[in-house]
Amino acid sequence: MALTDREQQLLKLIQASPLSTPEDLARQLGTSRAAVNVHVSSLVRKGALLGRGYILPDTQAARRVVVVGGANMDLKARTTQSCVPGTSNPGTTAQAPGGVARNVAENLGRLGVSVSLISAVGRDVLGDALLRETEAAGVEVRGVLRVPDEPTGTYTAVLDETGELVVAVAAMGVMDRLTPSALRERRGLLRGASWLVVDGNLRQDSLLLLLELSAEAGVQVAFEPVSVPKAAQLRPALDAGRAPALITPNVTELGALLERTVSDTPEDLRAAALELHGRGVELVWVRRGALGSLVSTTDGAATLPALPAALRDVTGAGDAMLAAFLAALTEGLSPIEAAQHGHAAAALTIESPFTVVPDLSPELLRARLSPLHR
Repeated sequence: MALTDREQQLLKLIQASPLSTPEDLARQLGTSRAAVNVHVSSLVRKGALLGRGYILPDTQAARRVVVVGGANMDLKARTTQSCVPGTSNPGTTAQAPGGVARNVAENLGRLGVSVSLISAVGRDVLGDALLRETEAAGVEVRGVLRVPDEPTGTYTAVLDETGELVVAVAAMGVMDRLTPSALRERRGLLRGASWLVVDGNLRQDSLLLLLELSAEAGVQVAFEPVSVPKAAQLRPALDAGRAPALITPNVTELGALLERTVSDTPEDLRAAALELHGRGVELVWVRRGALGSLVSTTDGAATLPALPAALRDVTGAGDAMLAAFLAALTEGLSPIEAAQHGHAAAALTIESPFTVVPDLSPELLRARLSPLHR
């Protein structure tokens, strides 16, 4: 469809500066923000833009990943001695951007993958800081919904003196605003992506819609359960025959998906994975903590050991694993090779005080993996 003169002017401005705000574009065009939004909608409809995030068509997008799910501010408290329940404990606190989907997206960005985040945050100070720091890490955040009457989500974690998680509270009510309608408005972001990552923070109806939209767009889906209660979010989709290509549970989340207890042995994990393969899941990667992981496909399964690491803080290790795993898959590596990359990213994260290792890079992963290939 032909573009109007004003649409062509707007498209040129976006091509020159894709990170411009609607206000910036309105000022340059001498018009209102509302008028800019109308023209953007028309450009999306005509295929000149891939979504309201000002994503331009990209013929080199083989490694582009879209991540949908939780973005929140992490509040971490760590005791300085053995944790005593039921009373106050001396310790330290820290605050940093977090959320499973957001963490995965940042790790992907640091590993050189083009990545877009779709999530929901409040229109508040925490939301401003979260988006500012996430974008600075290389993540495209235009698909994040800003909610004026709901606070940005928080994840409050208490760690013991060794860095192991004691208890955590996730206040993620804002994620309910990521409705099917909101996701439909952002479906253009899927165009040209190789993978869509969705986490268990999504509503069931939103998850079902994303599986439909990804099938229409020819995009593979990876589902990260997040927690035992949230793993159940996927069951209606499995029942409806809308299985993702990849599921990445830990052992207890795997049991929640199948509504039964699964023992942490290679034989039982393989049997459980075969049940998921039978329901259309192509690849199951079961994370086993210190025991490593099991990679299962319809052709077979393999167990991999965890890499040795000096424990400092476990927060974010699973998110780094998934990101490195997907980054390796987008490079054409096998699932087993990809899992090795995941274990390397987890080891680096466990040894870091940060939820996402700030200097994470493909070179750093290769250096951690090099002893495996000597």
